[in-house]
Amino acid sequence: MIIEQILVTGMVVFCYLITDETTKEAVLIDPAGDYDLIFKKIEKHKANVKYIINTHGHYDHTSGNSHMLGKTGAALLIQKNDISYLRSVKSEESALFSDGEKSKDKKVFLLQDNDRIVIGNTELWVIHTPGHSAGSISIYSNGNIFTGDTLFTEGVGRTDLHDSSTESLMDSIKNKILKLPDDTKIWPGHHYGRKPVSTVAEQKKYFRISK
Repeated sequence: MIIEQILVTGMVVFCYLITDETTKEAVLIDPAGDYDLIFKKIEKHKANVKYIINTHGHYDHTSGNSHMLGKTGAALLIQKNDISYLRSVKSEESALFSDGEKSKDKKVFLLQDNDRIVIGNTELWVIHTPGHSAGSISIYSNGNIFTGDTLFTEGVGRTDLHDSSTESLMDSIKNKILKLPDDTKIWPGHHYGRKPVSTVAEQKKYFRISK
C-alpha cells in the first residue's frame, strides 16, 4: 500500500491517495481542490482511482468531488448520515455499499460502520467516528488510520455545528481511534499541527490515556 499525503487549498486540507502496489487500484480521500497537484500524484503512481471517499460532508473536504469523479470515473463513498451535505446527490442515486449492490450505473454508495473497501489486494475498513459531524468516518488499513476532522495531530475537530457533539467526538477518539495499537499512524484531515502525521501512542499522551 502506497500512501500519498497531498496538502491542498487555502484550508490546508490533507487529501490522500492510497494505491495498491500490485494492481494500481486506488482510493482518493477528500479531494478538496488543487486538481493538477492531485493528478500529478495519480500519474506518478499510475493509479486507477476506483473510489473517492469523503471522511465527512463538509464543503472544504467535498468541493472537488464533481471534478474528480468526472475525470476518474470513480464511485463516491460517504457515510449515510452525511449524504444530506451533498446537495447534488439525490437519495435515489445511492445504495448501501455493504448490501452487495454494485451495478455499474450506481456511482454513489453509502457507508456504514465496519464496511470493507477493497482495492486490489488492499483492504480498508470504515470506522464510524461521529462528533465533528453525525456521519464522520475514519478509514483504517494496515496500521494506518485516516481520521478526517475527528482528530488532528494537535487538536480535534470543532463541535459547534448543528449535527456535532463534543461527547460523541471524545467517545470516537478515546474508544475507537485510541483503542488501536500504539504504533498505528494517524493521518489527519488538516495540517493544523506542527507535524503532518502522529501515532496512537503520541495522542494517548495528549488525552492522558495510560497504556
